[in-house]
Amino acid sequence: MNRWRRRLAWSAGMVVMLAGLVILSAWILVRGSLPALDGEHPLPGLAATVSIERDSQGIATLRAGSRADLSRALGFVHAQERFLDMDLARRVAAGELAALVGGAALPLDRRHRLHRFRDRATRWLQALPTQERAALDAYGDGVNAGLAALSVRPWPYLLLRQQPQPWRSEDSLLVVLAMFFDLQEGDNRRERQLERARRHLSTEVFDFIVRGGTEWDAPVTGEAMADPPLPGPGLIDLRRHPSVQPDDIAASLDAATPMLPGSNNFAVAGTLTGDGRALVADDMHLGLRAPNIWYRLGFEYTEGGRRVRADGLSLPGVPALVVGSNGHVAWSFTNSYGDWQDLVRLDTTDDGLSYHTAHGSERFIEFEESLEVAGGDPETLRVRETLWGPVIGEDSDGSALALVWTAHRDGAVNATLSELERATDVDAAVDVARRAGIPAQNMVVADASGRIAWTLAGRIPLRRAGHDPARPVDGRTLDGDLWLGWVTPEDAPGVIDPPSGRLWTANARVVDGDALAVIGDGGYDNGARAAQIRDGLFARERFSEADLLAIQLDDRALFLERWWRLLRRVIEAAPDDSALSGLSAATAIWDGCACTDSSAYRLVRAFRGRVHDIVMRGLAAPVRAHDGDFTWPRLGQNEGVVWQLLRERPAHLLPPPHADWNALLRAAAREVAEALEDQPGGLAARTWGEANTVRIRHPLSGALPGWLARHLDRPAQALPGDAFMPRVQGVAFGASQRSVIAPGAESRALAHAPAGQSGHPLSPYYDAGHDDWAEGRASPLLPGPPHWTLELVPAR
Repeated sequence: MNRWRRRLAWSAGMVVMLAGLVILSAWILVRGSLPALDGEHPLPGLAATVSIERDSQGIATLRAGSRADLSRALGFVHAQERFLDMDLARRVAAGELAALVGGAALPLDRRHRLHRFRDRATRWLQALPTQERAALDAYGDGVNAGLAALSVRPWPYLLLRQQPQPWRSEDSLLVVLAMFFDLQEGDNRRERQLERARRHLSTEVFDFIVRGGTEWDAPVTGEAMADPPLPGPGLIDLRRHPSVQPDDIAASLDAATPMLPGSNNFAVAGTLTGDGRALVADDMHLGLRAPNIWYRLGFEYTEGGRRVRADGLSLPGVPALVVGSNGHVAWSFTNSYGDWQDLVRLDTTDDGLSYHTAHGSERFIEFEESLEVAGGDPETLRVRETLWGPVIGEDSDGSALALVWTAHRDGAVNATLSELERATDVDAAVDVARRAGIPAQNMVVADASGRIAWTLAGRIPLRRAGHDPARPVDGRTLDGDLWLGWVTPEDAPGVIDPPSGRLWTANARVVDGDALAVIGDGGYDNGARAAQIRDGLFARERFSEADLLAIQLDDRALFLERWWRLLRRVIEAAPDDSALSGLSAATAIWDGCACTDSSAYRLVRAFRGRVHDIVMRGLAAPVRAHDGDFTWPRLGQNEGVVWQLLRERPAHLLPPPHADWNALLRAAAREVAEALEDQPGGLAARTWGEANTVRIRHPLSGALPGWLARHLDRPAQALPGDAFMPRVQGVAFGASQRSVIAPGAESRALAHAPAGQSGHPLSPYYDAGHDDWAEGRASPLLPGPPHWTLELVPAR
């Protein structure tokens, strides 16, 4: 027996030792893909030495003798720190993701390969100006050199059992195209859904539901929009339609307010600051992940005898600053939500090989795209293109639809944005923005002389006169292209040097009149967030960096206050309703903010969401009577619809089976209470922090065991903020950065970002700086003293 015990103990010890050796080997292997931080490394193609310093948060400062050397060195740094991010972005844009991660990505690849963006990017690359092409070529060479310099391929590729594929110059254009998918629909689903509704609703009813704005609007030019007339029972009467039960409330209780990819940006002129320099603030709202989407850096180089210095945020895969300052000008972006897509309805010939136009039939151009699949067989995708764009699917009546999208057009993507780093004033920056090939953005810019401006950055389509961009066009009526090219930079909308000395955008409508007609409406967000920023800017006559950061962190729930008052009236009108007694106690005091410890905020928010769900589903009933699976797309202005109905309370627009509007409100309140009160602690314990617990994850952590994924993901955190207020925050969505900059006074500038700089979990910079972001601390834009210095030297 003792002998067997000794053998068992020896065997167990060997197993433990072998397991330890495996873990140690894996750890050593993963460490081999850590980036070089110090010493000297040869980089082919350099004309002179480039130094790369990193501070305590891993923020890099690159110093080069020329822009070409800077591009090459930046490629080296991005590849060593963030190659997976770059690779995912180019693959998502090109529809090549399944070749890396397997068949689960095929649905996404099928949708994106329809656009054939790799072919377009390859063609556009050849047409770029010599200087832009040279910068992309140098950057790509630096990326590949950075990969080659790693002792072991980047650690995610060990996990995926893949080799990283070399970077090509056109891949940087694909990274920009990936942002088109993030910020704009790739299939114009909104317009397609709205067209389904138009077929079964009168113009008056459709315009009542799909309105252009509300009383919350806060445009820079123009006024808030008035409510449209209430359609009468002769046009729509919900009493004639069967009731439709909304989804299970427990499944959607805290997701009632969807969040749009977008941002806040705003500025004040030098007349409102202490030193005469203008101030600009930016917080870009995107999905949150580890590492952060942006890579913070500063750089210096010489061009034309002038020393250029710029600091800000870069996008791995692109050799430029996206947001930042160069000492003369500071710039910022928010998503514009203009109308950048159109649809053409096709009438195909009997053989299905051609489609009709005003001048006769045209044959489809067909492509067979091979979708590679890691660990599986490739799939062939048939793509058809027309004069106007690719066929993306069918309308509800079976007609084929072609998509017309700015992202498909020559000139839609270029490398012009890098010129911002050399702009010397507002006028120069506005000119660069209007020529830049990026998804159309609201750019707010400030300069050291105190001037500010707003303009639309990116290319704007010049549409044919008489064409309604909100409706699909019948291809049989078109003789030639639907668009006539691009709006010239001189004709692009803009506001320069506003008399108030203040500018603001927040994904809502910015302008009216002719400028709005040029931009269109691609689904603007509700104006409440913009209004809260505007009011913050007009609340004082002097501003510092800290004052603008305070506006970015404003989590006051001004938008929901009237919903709290409404809920209290509902509760007080039913004192004998036992189901509402707990709700009454939990909402008696209004905290007035999306604070983590507020139960009132969470409950009022859920009440509003439930009422919206009931009302909007009711208004979909006349469409569903003919089109059974219809649902409304996201309507940013539906607050105006619902509140107008609650104010006017028309019987013919009351969703059945509710006896009256008071009964509808009581039912919504009761459902919220019943869904939450049985959980531990009851309604008083259902805080907003419990629901708004932020989980920032690595793209690959979902495929790993929990104990290992924890080393890649950020710990869960309850954070304040929500939609409809400046501090936008969701469980996996929010400010991907915050910055406040006075150009020329960058030493005072503020910036922070979530989830750290490095993409390597063993790097000291994997989560460095995250706590500043989470707590809203005013950390500096400029890097601190260097902890490491790497010198890239010309290769012999």
